This record gives sequence, C-alpha cells and structure tokens, in this order.
Amino acid sequence: IVESGSSFSYVGAGLVVLLGVGRDDGPEQARWLADKIAGLRVFPDAEGKLNLSLLDVGGEALVVSQFTLWADCSRGRRPSFTRAAAGPPARELYELFVECLRGLGLSVATGSFGAMMDVSLVNQGPVTLLLDTEKTF
Repeated sequence: IVESGSSFSYVGAGLVVLLGVGRDDGPEQARWLADKIAGLRVFPDAEGKLNLSLLDVGGEALVVSQFTLWADCSRGRRPSFTRAAAGPPARELYELFVECLRGLGLSVATGSFGAMMDVSLVNQGPVTLLLDTEKTF
C-alpha cells in the first residue's frame, strides 16, 4: 500500500482482505469473519487442490478498509453508500477484525483506515472470493 507517496504496508504470500463494514454489523460478525478467513481452504496442497488455509501455509493478511463494497448501484448512476457503517463504528469493527486475525496467530498488516491509498496486489489463481455476513446472521 502506498499512501502520500511513501510505502505504508506490505505482506508476502497470503491474502488481501478488502473489508467493508455494514451499518448492521457488530462484534459477532467481525469475529466470525476473522475465523472464517483464517480457516478458508484456498491455498493448494501438494496435489494442487485448494485444501490449505492461511493458517496452514503460514501466510499473511493485508486488511484494507473498503466502504465502497457496500455501494448500491441498483438505481440511477450515482452509487449510494447508506448501507455502509459510519466512520467511528466502522473503524472499531475494522480494528476488532484485525485483532481477531492476530489472535488466531496470523501476521497482519493494515491500510490506513479511511485514507486514499494505492493498493497493489498479485492475484495468483485467479481466486477472488466474496464473504457476506448478511447471509450468515
């Protein structure tokens, strides 16, 4: 991640987590999501089958706040962000999520909450997944 012209965060092999916090999210969702992501079997085993988790491979996580994931583009041409959590509650859940990942034993780097950043990643796969706590709770 580059912010204000200088490097801010970096991780090696692992996952980039773009985290959008919704206005109805709470601590239970943050904890569930951290556990789910740490245990997702999305890395190849010796046979090439996606069978290993971030914990299994000793991978790292880069967590970037991304309220625009909550954009509703169903009407008109301007996205609505009314379903995204407001700044202070979103920051609290973002920080809780990061601490939950660390509590599971993962190395975690973060972006700068709410800042404009240039985020670069190398996506091997391609494997991109959407996890939605609204469908779980």
